[in-house]
Amino acid sequence: MAPAKRALLLLAVDPTLGGAIFSGGPGCGKTTLARAFAALLPDGAPFVDLPVGITDDRLIGGLDLEAALAAGVRRIERGLLARADGGVVYVDGLNLQDRHVITILAEALSTGSVRLEREGASARHEARFTLLGTYDPSDGEAPGTLLDRVAFAVACPSCAEAGPRAEVMRAAGQAGDPLEIAMYRGLVEDARERLPGVTIDDDAMETLSRTALELGVEGNRADVFAVKAALAAAALGGRDSVMRDDVLEAARLVLLPRATRAPQLPEEPEEAQPQAPPDGDDGGDESRAEAPAENEGEATPEDPGDGSGSFDETVLAAVACELPPELLDPAFRTARAKSRGGSRGVQENSRRGRFVGSKPGSIREGRLALAQTLFAAAPWQALRVPGRNAGTPVAIEPDDVRVKRFRDKAGTAFIFAVDASGSMAVNRMREAKGAISSLLASAYVHRDQVGLISFRGTSAKVLLEPCQSVDRAKRELDVLPTGGTTPLSSALLEVFRIARRVRARGVKNVMLVLMGDGRGNVNLEGEVVARSATELREALDQEQMRLAQLLRADGVDSLVIDTQSNHLSRGEASELAGHLGARYLSLPNATADQIVRNI
Repeated sequence: MAPAKRALLLLAVDPTLGGAIFSGGPGCGKTTLARAFAALLPDGAPFVDLPVGITDDRLIGGLDLEAALAAGVRRIERGLLARADGGVVYVDGLNLQDRHVITILAEALSTGSVRLEREGASARHEARFTLLGTYDPSDGEAPGTLLDRVAFAVACPSCAEAGPRAEVMRAAGQAGDPLEIAMYRGLVEDARERLPGVTIDDDAMETLSRTALELGVEGNRADVFAVKAALAAAALGGRDSVMRDDVLEAARLVLLPRATRAPQLPEEPEEAQPQAPPDGDDGGDESRAEAPAENEGEATPEDPGDGSGSFDETVLAAVACELPPELLDPAFRTARAKSRGGSRGVQENSRRGRFVGSKPGSIREGRLALAQTLFAAAPWQALRVPGRNAGTPVAIEPDDVRVKRFRDKAGTAFIFAVDASGSMAVNRMREAKGAISSLLASAYVHRDQVGLISFRGTSAKVLLEPCQSVDRAKRELDVLPTGGTTPLSSALLEVFRIARRVRARGVKNVMLVLMGDGRGNVNLEGEVVARSATELREALDQEQMRLAQLLRADGVDSLVIDTQSNHLSRGEASELAGHLGARYLSLPNATADQIVRNI
């Protein structure tokens, strides 16, 4: 936890560093540490908790309902961000926040203010705050928009020993040691006073910028944050100018977490090997002994004299030693470069999600927006109730009624239809289960659901109804029978039925992932059709085509993964993909990772 504590101290010295985001699993103490930051704030500075699912009127402000009802005036009430001006906004579960909230936070960090434009109200409030965020990476990654606007992103390791866990319990159960808190506050206050006079030379700034380039750090904000962190580190150390250790600390805390590649370090020159004197050379020893004395005290270009190498190289080499091992993996670098933030999209409904506004309506059509209804009725009270005073009930007409509008993440229902017949069935089911587990790991964040259909014998069977539960999926997918004929028609029909069911529950996006060779040989009546039976075969092909076109017309997106080897394939899977309007992939030895990436 030392890097996390150091980041908080630097942030307390210079709030213009933006903030810090801590990642880690349960039990690493990241929440306790973040809340302890309140003790380092100046007296009177606010510390505001921002809950998951916060509404716009609580976040950026809105109309004052009491003033509207009592006096009939439109008065603006400040939101949480404006109330946090000069203090801290703490967000637990940062990766679970709605994209709209993340956008508002990012804009406030950039401009130092929030702007209200809603329900006929317009206002601008100062909101210069420090952001502290915590999240569990198993629930999804933190938004890149916020990571780009704060100086520190620190991974907190889990407490694997009893000592650190006990320290977390003590910190969570009490306010902390008053003497230790007073010591830290004294250091921070002294550093704040010293900070305006701290200087940094051009060599140090060039070192930070060159280190950022070598690590593949994108954008210029990181360079600016690194310089500010080096200045704060020097001020905290009681120095008036930035030293090499301050530059190294800034590179470790600011640049290293943003690295996208391993740097190319300069190769060390090989030491010259002493050569044997030629035969008959009597005075070689004496001349060699006198040679160093002629250049004593001088440093050659290859040897700077202190044995430390150039300033740039030592900082870069020290940072490179702490690079995470996965950065050296080419597959990790490719995935990281291609990764993008965001969600599956949004959809509006009248019952659940984030409250985004209201509209005229009836309480039978949705949930009553009480504040908006009262605002609509307030200007007419003098006419409806002559001589009305503060204790008179509000007269509300049907035209005043407003119902809430909600916006929710538009999750996707992934339906795996896996051919469980034939000799390759065991491999297909194993990779399908791996892909399902990977998708379920992020299902909560994206509001996704994942289901599985196995088709073999005379009909398809729903092994897993679309759900978000990893535990339930594991229980249902442990033991699966394989072998037999291929009832492809039954599988397509079952997918259509599941798509209708999940859409009735509010999931609009449905995607079929079909794994097999596309060779169906059982019709909907359960009759096995031999390839030699020409008329029956043609009828079966027409049946499968109509079912595929039905799914396409219903708006089901599809991906067909042909698991048959190229030299054995007859093109049935590719033809089926054409009827489905699907993307076709030939992956005879598909792995779970390949499936998830293509999805």
